[in-house]
Amino acid sequence: MYPQGRHPVPLQPGQSFKFTVLETLDRIKEEFQFLQAQYHSLKLECEKLASEKTEMQRHYIMYYEMSYGLNIEMHKQVRENVFGSFSQSSLTACCEFVCLTFCVEAAFFE
Repeated sequence: MYPQGRHPVPLQPGQSFKFTVLETLDRIKEEFQFLQAQYHSLKLECEKLASEKTEMQRHYIMYYEMSYGLNIEMHKQVRENVFGSFSQSSLTACCEFVCLTFCVEAAFFE
């Protein structure tokens, strides 16, 4: 009920519970100023968190783009290695087959 840092003052014996209008207005003013200061600090904290969130999103996007690019490059290299070795081995096998066939035909016609 009371703002932090303020505690109700205990009544002294013989003291009445009546406040003057000025005392009440002063108390309301103090509480309003306290709430205003609290609002301001919470607003600053919220803005700080929003900027941190934006920064984290920017880092996430950079990470995602780098990961995606790396993944694409990896797949390209795997494809090149697989097809490169496939075409190299098939070319070698084809040459061996032609040479073998030529040797067999040459031996047959001799």
